[in-house]
Amino acid sequence: MTFPLFKRPTSDECHPCKVAYDAPNARSSLIHSCQQHLQMRAPNQSTTVICIGTDRSTGDCLGPLVGTRLSQLCSQDFRVLGTLHQPVHAMNLQETIDSLQASDPHTFIIAVDACLGQSSSVGSVQVVEGPVRPGAGVNKQLPPIGDMHITGIVNVGGFMEYFVLQNTRLHLVMGMADVIADTIEQSLTALSYRP
Repeated sequence: MTFPLFKRPTSDECHPCKVAYDAPNARSSLIHSCQQHLQMRAPNQSTTVICIGTDRSTGDCLGPLVGTRLSQLCSQDFRVLGTLHQPVHAMNLQETIDSLQASDPHTFIIAVDACLGQSSSVGSVQVVEGPVRPGAGVNKQLPPIGDMHITGIVNVGGFMEYFVLQNTRLHLVMGMADVIADTIEQSLTALSYRP
């Protein structure tokens, strides 16, 4: 009798993960959670990472920073949309979604975005099943996107959100971007070599 090497998780088994980006166990916890969520993909399903944000705002450049780092890998394991050079933001998000649905309608989407939260959560990275709702922190109505999403809480929400995003520390955003890019790259690379 043989047993499968890996049991594909059900939706109920993919628990969200939230950890401070600079915690000692941050990368291992996020990679484990990301791999759990990625196991929801169908066999041989392509993967697209959509990194949302703009390079015109320090707090909102988290997504494009992640996208730029991932695009430099030139990986065959996934496609990247949204970089510092070609950001995916409020003005072109729907166009990006439409183009992706036309070219690869069944791709598994990992959405990456910055968000605002409570002061105690600033610096935390979250891995969650289902779509992200871009622009929610600044009261924009944008289409939800993603089979799973990874968000970084870059600053405090609830008051003068645009000003807060503009005055977010770049050091924090870059540190979080490094952790998120590592998480995605290592998770997808490891799963692509699973027997």
